[in-house]
Amino acid sequence: MTSEKNNAYVSVVIAGCVFVMLSFGFRAGFGLFLEPMSADRDWGRDILGLALASQNLAWGIFAIFAGGIADKHGSTRVLIAGIICYSLGVSGMAYASSQLTIILTAGLLVGAGIAGTSFGIILPVLVKLVPEKKQGWALGIGTAAGSLGQFIIVPLIQLLIETTGWFQALQIISLSVCGMFIFLIPITKSGGGAPKENSSETSMPIFEVASLALRVRSYLLLIFGFYVCGFHLAFITVHMPAYLIDLGFSAYLGALSISIIGFCNIFGAYYAGVASNSFSKRKLLISIYLGRAIAITFFLSLPISTTSVLIFSAVMGFLWLATVPPTSSLVATFFGTRYMSFLYGIVFFSHQVGSFTGVWLGGWLYENFGSYDRVWFAGIVLGLIAAILHFYIKEDSYHDKLQTYKQAIDA
Repeated sequence: MTSEKNNAYVSVVIAGCVFVMLSFGFRAGFGLFLEPMSADRDWGRDILGLALASQNLAWGIFAIFAGGIADKHGSTRVLIAGIICYSLGVSGMAYASSQLTIILTAGLLVGAGIAGTSFGIILPVLVKLVPEKKQGWALGIGTAAGSLGQFIIVPLIQLLIETTGWFQALQIISLSVCGMFIFLIPITKSGGGAPKENSSETSMPIFEVASLALRVRSYLLLIFGFYVCGFHLAFITVHMPAYLIDLGFSAYLGALSISIIGFCNIFGAYYAGVASNSFSKRKLLISIYLGRAIAITFFLSLPISTTSVLIFSAVMGFLWLATVPPTSSLVATFFGTRYMSFLYGIVFFSHQVGSFTGVWLGGWLYENFGSYDRVWFAGIVLGLIAAILHFYIKEDSYHDKLQTYKQAIDA
């Protein structure tokens, strides 16, 4: 019986990792379309930049509702809807010829698709399924899978753009997204992360859960801090390739930069997950945000060359999604796993507001001031603020307060 259980959760971990790898890998490559698509459509970078910023915001909004549905009914139907939206959005992005249509496709539809197929849905499934002592490992390997996708898929997307053109590349990506249906099978067989009827964890309406959670200061600080993570990641993912082209480097270096970030984060995310089991999650997050601020400062202070770009990409890669395991683990520490998808979704929404800000502000400031310098500086300041905020987080459990709150409501 134990062997069967082990085989079951291993197969789900593999399927979940493939889901995150593909979902995040495709998403990480959208910045490669910024320059060629804008040039062909005769757009400023702020047009597609706003669409990709909207994508991040839509991802965050849909993640909250997707998490609530997954907590109540399991992840399967959310994953199915996510695949369909993702595929339709990428395909429609190729045909978009106006600001409204590019926002509806690359922004709204793709954002909803990523919300239904990425970390917010997959990681809680893994945490609910694996033994408690392996939860940090599962979070680490699940997050690292997203970086593996970034490492493998982004250069392939650049190759597709160069050999077939950006229009055909988007159609190929759309078809590839449909291949994710295959990996639904082991997740569905496992129950899809649906709550067990005999679960000892609190059962209550999700908005009541949110009402209590938002009264917890440590949870609020976690939400505010994750905004900064989103700002850093989205700005660099979308604007780094164009930034390097402006400096006279080839488009391939931009793709290589994003790929190296993904490769190095395979290790950064994995070890952050493992470390979350043994070390203070709060201190891990302080180190990560402080490290990002230092890395950006050195990158801008030194002459920018191919070597400095590669070194910066490697350093940022180790810190890239390393925030996800300790952040999601803190959510589980605070409130248990029963409503983890929903409560992580709220935290992740803040991340995506930061993503929206980073992508949109990057495009807007570039079009109005001709450079990205102001956004890079904002990234340094925000990294320092996030590190300071996490000093005040307490790694306590508030699960008993959920029980007390539920009993008071029932009475």
